[in-house]
Order: sequence, then C-alpha cells, then structure tokens
Amino acid sequence: MDRRAQTLLKALIERYVADGQPVGSRTLSRSSGLDLSPATIRNVMADLEEHGLIVSPHTSAGRIPTPRGYRLFVDSLLTVQPLQLAEAERIKDSLHPDEPQRVLSVAADLLSNLSSFAGVVLTPRRSSMFRQIEFLRLSARRLLLIIVTQEGDVQNRILQTEQDYSPSQLVEAANYINQHYAGMAFDQIQRNLRDELMTLREDINHLMQRAVRASEEAIAEHSDPVVLSGERNLLTSDLADNMDRLRKLFDVFQQKTALTQLLDASVKAVGVQIFIGGESELVPMDQLSVVVAPYEVNGQVVGTLGVVGPTRMAYDRVIPIVDITAKLVSSSLSQS
Repeated sequence: MDRRAQTLLKALIERYVADGQPVGSRTLSRSSGLDLSPATIRNVMADLEEHGLIVSPHTSAGRIPTPRGYRLFVDSLLTVQPLQLAEAERIKDSLHPDEPQRVLSVAADLLSNLSSFAGVVLTPRRSSMFRQIEFLRLSARRLLLIIVTQEGDVQNRILQTEQDYSPSQLVEAANYINQHYAGMAFDQIQRNLRDELMTLREDINHLMQRAVRASEEAIAEHSDPVVLSGERNLLTSDLADNMDRLRKLFDVFQQKTALTQLLDASVKAVGVQIFIGGESELVPMDQLSVVVAPYEVNGQVVGTLGVVGPTRMAYDRVIPIVDITAKLVSSSLSQS
C-alpha cells in the first residue's frame, strides 16, 4: 500500500469508529486531509476493497472496515492516545493492595467502566492443595469441615458421617492431616492414606479420606478461572443488532471455556495483545475483538486481563486502558 491508500484507510476507520456509519468518498475527502477528487478516492477505495480491507455493506455507497482492515490499522497506522492522568489515578486508587482478594474483581469493573465494553480477568491458577483443615462437630454424625487454601481462602463443607466422632478424634485426624499433608496435592494425599491404612485406625483413616475428597471439591467449586464485568454493555454495541450474533456472544461468556483458553494462551505474551474479528479460533466471531495483557505478582506472570468488545472499538483508547490496568494490578498484587 502506498502512503495515500494508508492515509485514506486510516481516515475511513477512524470515521467509522466515531460514527458507526459506512463512510463515503465525500466524507473521506473532507476528513482525510488529502487534496484528492472524489473520483480518485473512489478508485483508491475500490483497491482497498479488492485487497479485503474494506467492504460495502448491503447496497450502501459507503464502506466499512473488515477485520483484516482493522488488523492493518492496529499494527501499522494506529496512534495510541495516552491515558489521562486522572483516569490512571482512578485505577490506582481503586486497587487496594491490602485487599488482594478484591483486586481482580475491581480490575474487571474498571476495565468495563473505562472502555464501556466488557472487562475480563483470568485469575491465577488455584493450587489443588490446602494449608490447614479443621473439624467442628455439629451433631452426632454431622461435621463442619473448614479448609484454608494455599491462597488463604476459607471454604466450608458439611460432612455426613457413618459414625459419631468424639472431639478428641476430630482433633487427632485434623492434626495428622495438617502435619503430614499440608501443601501436598490431593491425589497424592489419597494415595498415601490408602497406603497407610494398616498403620492408622480404620475409622480415622476413613474420616481423613472423606475430608480430603470434600476439600478438593470445595476448592474446585470456588476456583472460577474468569472474572467478567459489564457484559450488558454489549447490548448497546454493534454486536446487539443481530440476535444470532448476540446469542453466540453470550454463549462465549456463559461457557467461558473458549475465553479461558484465549486468555490462558496470552499469558506468555509481552505487553498488549489484540485479537480482531475471529483471528483466534477460540473466539470465532467476526464482529468481536479482545484486547488483553498479562499481569504479574513479584515478577512472575500469573494471569491476563483485558476488554471484550465489538471490532468497532476505539483501539487507541482501549489499548492504554488495558496496558496501565495490567501494570497497576501487578503493582498492587505484588505489594499485598
């Protein structure tokens, strides 16, 4: 592409992002800053359309960018706008390092509010281990199992037992598990308990195995890998003008599997990554873009965060929002 074609493509995309309407040659003539006749502009637009960078929707005389056109724009023509100081301070002030549990949910809310699209955060992988467990006797054959995870979260489980355990037996079982198995993977604990059946009393061993299975289930249930915020914002975006498209979008949000895989695949990236219009087979929607960046804890990448929205988004604004949020989340979590 020559400089003239690049300038016209850039002007067309910027105008379409701003207005949401197909861009005609007369509009482009005024907004491009080039001294070209409408006929010349139409010829250049025909070339851009032939290269698959723009398309004419329906019978409209104007053109709109294709995902391929957005990709060229983002990679080569985009001028990123620095985030205003007030917005950066707002993000920083909201991410309290003394509340690490809330940092990621607050980050998703901020990404959504600042971009007006959906904010998304891939949480750090939860270890399938525990730090400590305790038993509390509720009644003759009913126990409360208290599990403290490696990350400091507390989960509870009710256990129905086949026999009555005395308080001293419960203390004995909890002490044994905490002393010998804290920090060990659950599957390894279960194998060890089976091997130690001969050396432990059968009733205590059975209680331990029940507790380990329940602990594993409790941690798994409370380890949602993706935090989402602002999905409803997309109901007023370009994605909402087609019910089938909207249904596919909310399937992506509800199932989360594809979104989790996409975010997980971005963990090893450096800086901001942009997936436009179905470039990723994991989120195959031509009208959907995902802008993501990794975040760290003490120098180690533990997850990614970003914005999900229509391809017609102001990338020059969304990119710095995602970039600074990832850096401030990293700083906040590393202080906690």
